[in-house]
Amino acid sequence: MSLWTSAEIAAATGGTASGDFAVTGVAFDSREVGPGDLFVAMKGEASDGHRFLDQAFAQGAAGAIVSAPTDHPHVLVADSFVALQDLGRASRARSSATIVGVTGSVGKTSAKEALFACLDRAAPGAAHRSVKSYNNHTGVPLSLARMPREARFGVFEMGMNHAGELAELTQLVRPHIAMVTTIAPAHTAFFPDESAIADAKGEIFAGLGSDGVAIIPYDSPHRDRLIGHAAPHAGRIVTFGLEKGADVRAIETMRLATGGTFVTAAFRDRELSFTIAQPGMHWVSNALGVLACVDAAGGDLGLAGLALAELGGLQGRGARFVAGDVLVIDESYNANPASMRATLAVLANEPGRHVVVLGEMRELGEGSDAYHAGLAEPILAARVETALLVGEAMAPLAAALEGRIDIVHVPDSAAALSSLRTILAPGDTVLVKGSNGVGLSRLVAALADGKN
Repeated sequence: MSLWTSAEIAAATGGTASGDFAVTGVAFDSREVGPGDLFVAMKGEASDGHRFLDQAFAQGAAGAIVSAPTDHPHVLVADSFVALQDLGRASRARSSATIVGVTGSVGKTSAKEALFACLDRAAPGAAHRSVKSYNNHTGVPLSLARMPREARFGVFEMGMNHAGELAELTQLVRPHIAMVTTIAPAHTAFFPDESAIADAKGEIFAGLGSDGVAIIPYDSPHRDRLIGHAAPHAGRIVTFGLEKGADVRAIETMRLATGGTFVTAAFRDRELSFTIAQPGMHWVSNALGVLACVDAAGGDLGLAGLALAELGGLQGRGARFVAGDVLVIDESYNANPASMRATLAVLANEPGRHVVVLGEMRELGEGSDAYHAGLAEPILAARVETALLVGEAMAPLAAALEGRIDIVHVPDSAAALSSLRTILAPGDTVLVKGSNGVGLSRLVAALADGKN
């Protein structure tokens, strides 16, 4: 069954089809176009997708959305970006799937992937989710437009770095269930305080219908604030966490020799025991929220527990591999103060000599120096012997650690890789984490390729 026909695309976008064609996928990055895809040629500040139409069709595109004439099969619209949003909106309108929206300062991508794994275990091939971190004004409608018409579940990640962004995205997604993972300092350059971040994250609940379910972190200091945002919209509010009083809470946790955690959780009038493959108490909290979503979606909690036990680490978000005789923990995709602390706490329990490659945390505004310097104690608690710090914003942390452990402070990821070659020794465990713009994923790739 096709994902979209040219007639359906034209009807959804108000465009004009050049002829009959059908597509099985949607992409707006020409490098990602595959056989049968619809290529959405959008004009941006730095590039114009129309320049890559020949490339997209050479790679197997079956059709395109364009705002300028072309000889390729297409639907002609006034604005390709608006058309992508319209196509996402039409996908949501035609779907009978149970839709879950996920946001948070920390852990939203991991929670989205875990939730997808849980729902896919119960309904193989019938669950859909956002790929990668496509969670903004272009990524969300793309993910919606890609949702198969026969999907039973849809899981969509929504992100923001300014107030009002989630309010728009949640009206596109219109979730039946909306979850906030954690509220923490992130994008603080654009917010006066953490409460304002909580307010912005709380916008996700405005997309719920009267029978919708809001999933809220009970342990958060902003719990009541989030409940206040959810109450006017949600038919039901469910809290999750480690503290007594949460609707879904951990009764007992036990760290396993594999690094994961065995959890016994309470679900109102019942208990569930399960294993989480990923290490760290932040994963326990995330898993409780995920299971609350599964329960609200009518999924199978037993099968969800099995999925969590088998869940591997994501590239850039906890994936592990051995390079030579060195264990590498890849957290290179992103970083903020909360995620840094959580990951360092995991490192504390790892074997061997501990080495960290930490990239600067960006978009922290006036509090940046204090946030960076504040990582000194978590680093020491993690038994780190050598810290390789990357980026100018790491200077306050370097000063805070001076004379306490070995420090190397370099300007960029290329210099970091060069320095790391002289630092690592057999048996080491190295944690790599930083804001995505620092480019530490290239360092991780070099380690994986054995170029260290």
